[in-house]
Parts: sequence; C-alpha cells; structure tokens
Amino acid sequence: MRIRIVDAFTDRPFAGNPAGVLLFGPEGFPDDERLQKIATEVNLSETAFAHPLGAAAEADWALRWFTPTTEVDMCGHATLATAHVLHTTGTATGTVRFAARCGALTTTAGGDGSITLDFPTSPLTPVAAPDGLAGILGARLLGVHDTSRHLGDLLVELADEKTVHALAPDPRALAERSRRGVIVTAPAEDPTRGYDFVSRGFFPNAGIDEDPVTGSAHTALAPFWSARLGRTELTGLQGGARQGRVRVSLRGERALLTGDAVTVIDGELLV
Repeated sequence: MRIRIVDAFTDRPFAGNPAGVLLFGPEGFPDDERLQKIATEVNLSETAFAHPLGAAAEADWALRWFTPTTEVDMCGHATLATAHVLHTTGTATGTVRFAARCGALTTTAGGDGSITLDFPTSPLTPVAAPDGLAGILGARLLGVHDTSRHLGDLLVELADEKTVHALAPDPRALAERSRRGVIVTAPAEDPTRGYDFVSRGFFPNAGIDEDPVTGSAHTALAPFWSARLGRTELTGLQGGARQGRVRVSLRGERALLTGDAVTVIDGELLV
C-alpha cells in the first residue's frame, strides 16, 4: 500500500506540518486497531486515512485522522495533505467533499496549487485560567477561552509575538489543564511581514507535545482575531522551530483555511 508524507501549510519541503496520507480502495477502512498501529508507526502529529464513497453518497471520500495515540475529531493540515495527494495524483479535481467525524468538509484546489479547506468555526467561551497555567507557560495571560464544542483546547492570549516564540512549557503539566491541549496566540509584531497573528499549539493529551501548524486551531483563531482586528481576511503564522502560514477567511459559522503543500516522501507500506 502506498504511503506519502506531505508537508502542509508550506510551499517548500521540511517546513510546515508533515502528515502521513494513505488512500484505501472502495472496500473501506481496515479495523481501527490497524489504523492506529499505522499512525503510531508513522509517528507524525496526524496520519490521514481516506477511501472513496459511492456515487449515491453525500461526500466523495470518507476521511479519518489518527495521532500516534488516538483518533481525533478534526484535523486541518492532514486534510490539506490528503487533498494535495488527490489532486497531484490526478485522483480528484476541483472541489472534494469529505465525510468526517466533525461533519461534512470540502477542499478546493486553486489555480496556484493552493488548497482551501471549508471547516466549521469553533465557538469560543471565556473561562477562568486553570490554576498554575500562567506559571507553566511562564507568561502573563491576557485571556483564556474554551473551544470544547469542536476542539477541546484552551485558547490563551499572550501579550506579544516574542513571548509566544519563547515558550517552552512542560507537556505533562499542560496535559492536566485541558482536554486536548493549549493554543497560545498573540498579535504579529510587524504585520508588514505578511501575517497578522502568531500561534503555537501544544496537545499532549493527543500524544503531540507541539504541533507545528494546526489547521483546526485556526477555526478558533479566525473568529478570535477577526473580532479584535475588525477584518475577516487574515493570515496566521504558527510554529516554533518549524513554521507555516495559514490564510483564513471567516464566513459566518465557517472558516476557509488556505495553504500550500509539498509531498516529500512517496513510498510503500509493506505490512
């Protein structure tokens, strides 16, 4: 079976967020245990599995995502990676409809090679900061929001971009303060550099100490920064040592997330 590793939300290899992609035939997915073992072996933040659906289905492909330890409800970068594989191999053109745990998702290929994801936005609920969170992050918290409806993360606003980049939290301590993880964000220091806000994502309860570029996080970041900056078209820069950019467009209860992708490994799963 063919397996590909795709760097998502970047236009060059060895940047952005890598995802594994495996396409199955119309017979469907193997059992969950096998999918999890493959994702554990690949050992990236997410591995995507997809198979085509019949002509009578409301979607074109079924899509699932697994971290090294668990299945997740929503994943942006692995969806982008899957759409990239479908388009670059000629398996699909134009808009692709996916059936996933979080509902119906669509991806549309642009003429420049980019992919736009149509995802539901994640509602934000202001909450009190969990005890000790500021100390774990080593930063002053300007606000904390819960995203449990879709993500299960805490969205934490910090003072500035420099503080976000300097974070080095203990994943075990963060795991005790949220259901999935913590997204930290701040305004861009210099918007003329091509992005409006920065973020990093730490998801230890999903087996991911830090996710380089998290598409799903931007379903919460888009409404958050749209409200503060007064615009519906924004660009986010995410990551620590490894970074990528997500162009976001807020459309009511939907968020359009646009990015590029590059296939870096194309090989064979032998078992």
